Amino acid sequence: MSELRQQLLILYSSNSSPDSSTIGYSMYDGSSDVMSPHEVDTPMPYDTVLDAMRDGWRVIQYPSLGRQKGNELETDYLEFEFVLEKIVEKSHE
Repeated sequence: MSELRQQLLILYSSNSSPDSSTIGYSMYDGSSDVMSPHEVDTPMPYDTVLDAMRDGWRVIQYPSLGRQKGNELETDYLEFEFVLEKIVEKSHE
Protein backbone atom coordinates (compact mmCIF):
# COMPACT_ATOMS: atom_id res chain seq x y z
CA MET A 1 0.00 0.00 0.00
CA SER A 2 1.26 3.46 -0.90
CA GLU A 3 2.02 5.83 1.97
CA LEU A 4 1.95 9.40 0.65
CA ARG A 5 3.45 12.23 2.66
CA GLN A 6 3.81 15.97 2.23
CA GLN A 7 7.01 17.93 1.83
CA LEU A 8 6.95 21.71 2.35
CA LEU A 9 9.40 24.15 0.83
CA ILE A 10 9.26 27.80 1.85
CA LEU A 11 11.14 30.02 -0.58
CA TYR A 12 11.81 33.69 0.10
CA SER A 13 12.36 35.70 -3.06
CA SER A 14 13.61 39.20 -3.81
CA ASN A 15 10.15 40.31 -5.00
CA SER A 16 6.65 38.92 -5.59
CA SER A 17 7.38 37.43 -9.02
CA PRO A 18 7.92 33.65 -9.20
CA ASP A 19 10.87 34.24 -11.54
CA SER A 20 12.74 36.54 -9.12
CA SER A 21 15.87 35.29 -7.37
CA THR A 22 15.60 33.20 -4.20
CA ILE A 23 17.20 34.76 -1.09
CA GLY A 24 16.30 32.21 1.60
CA TYR A 25 14.48 28.97 2.25
CA SER A 26 13.23 26.38 4.76
CA MET A 27 12.39 22.74 4.04
CA TYR A 28 10.16 20.37 6.01
CA ASP A 29 10.01 16.73 4.95
CA GLY A 30 7.01 14.78 6.21
CA SER A 31 8.15 11.71 4.25
CA SER A 32 11.10 11.02 6.53
CA ASP A 33 11.48 10.43 10.26
CA VAL A 34 14.99 11.93 10.07
CA MET A 35 15.25 15.73 10.26
CA SER A 36 18.48 16.87 8.67
CA PRO A 37 19.80 20.18 10.06
CA HIS A 38 20.07 23.20 7.76
CA GLU A 39 23.61 24.45 7.49
CA VAL A 40 24.26 28.18 7.21
CA ASP A 41 26.25 27.78 4.00
CA THR A 42 23.80 25.38 2.32
CA PRO A 43 23.11 26.58 -1.24
CA MET A 44 19.57 27.46 -2.27
CA PRO A 45 17.73 24.40 -3.62
CA TYR A 46 16.35 26.52 -6.49
CA ASP A 47 17.36 29.84 -8.04
CA THR A 48 13.70 30.88 -8.41
CA VAL A 49 10.22 29.73 -7.40
CA LEU A 50 9.57 29.04 -11.08
CA ASP A 51 12.50 26.58 -11.13
CA ALA A 52 10.93 24.74 -8.17
CA MET A 53 7.57 24.64 -9.98
CA ARG A 54 9.27 23.16 -13.03
CA ASP A 55 10.68 20.45 -10.73
CA GLY A 56 7.21 19.43 -9.55
CA TRP A 57 6.65 21.68 -6.51
CA ARG A 58 3.16 23.20 -6.26
CA VAL A 59 2.64 26.74 -4.95
CA ILE A 60 0.08 26.66 -2.14
CA GLN A 61 0.65 30.19 -0.83
CA TYR A 62 1.58 33.30 -2.76
CA PRO A 63 3.09 36.29 -0.90
CA SER A 64 0.78 39.04 0.32
CA LEU A 65 1.57 42.49 -1.06
CA GLY A 66 0.35 44.44 1.98
CA ARG A 67 3.62 46.03 3.14
CA GLN A 68 3.75 49.83 3.14
CA LYS A 69 6.61 51.88 1.66
CA GLY A 70 8.69 53.96 4.03
CA ASN A 71 9.68 51.12 6.37
CA GLU A 72 12.86 50.15 4.51
CA LEU A 73 15.12 50.73 7.52
CA GLU A 74 13.05 48.66 9.99
CA THR A 75 13.94 45.06 10.84
CA ASP A 76 11.11 42.72 9.88
CA TYR A 77 10.30 39.33 8.39
CA LEU A 78 11.26 38.36 4.85
CA GLU A 79 8.47 39.82 2.79
CA PHE A 80 8.06 37.63 -0.29
CA GLU A 81 7.34 34.15 1.06
CA PHE A 82 6.15 31.40 -1.26
CA VAL A 83 4.96 28.12 0.29
CA LEU A 84 5.28 25.09 -1.99
CA GLU A 85 4.39 21.45 -1.52
CA LYS A 86 5.19 18.10 -3.05
CA ILE A 87 3.42 14.81 -2.30
CA VAL A 88 5.88 11.90 -2.22
CA GLU A 89 6.09 8.28 -1.09
CA LYS A 90 7.07 7.83 2.56
CA SER A 91 10.75 6.98 2.81
CA HIS A 92 11.64 3.94 4.88
CA GLU A 93 14.90 4.51 6.76
